[in-house]
Amino acid sequence: MIKSINEIEEVVLKIKHIESNGGIILLKGDLASGKTTLVKAFVKLLGIPQEATSPTFSIMNIYDDKVYHYDIYNEGTAKFLESGLLENLEKEGYHFIEWADEKLEEILKAYGFDYITVEIIPEGVKRRYRIG
Repeated sequence: MIKSINEIEEVVLKIKHIESNGGIILLKGDLASGKTTLVKAFVKLLGIPQEATSPTFSIMNIYDDKVYHYDIYNEGTAKFLESGLLENLEKEGYHFIEWADEKLEEILKAYGFDYITVEIIPEGVKRRYRIG
């Protein structure tokens, strides 16, 4: 499924449909492509009163114990693992991981974690979302 950023509500509804009881969602895309915007829309969809913000420096933000939002851009996969956040993925809820890389995907597979990937693709000044 590919949708434009103007159809972000459809994208978050699709994620909610695929991962109806929670799960791991890997977010891939360029800097300022809309990864946090997607998490904001998802948090809003769930009716959580907190506004989602980028966890770039905190590595993880939690919204109402339902949505876990990670950003591993600065620290990378190694720090994610060293921090014990891999074990955190066993908690119930939605786990959005910004800047997921192939190394993290390999580790998730090795530990038996299922996940979906949302890739944000630039198309000129527009952004498109691909869920796979």
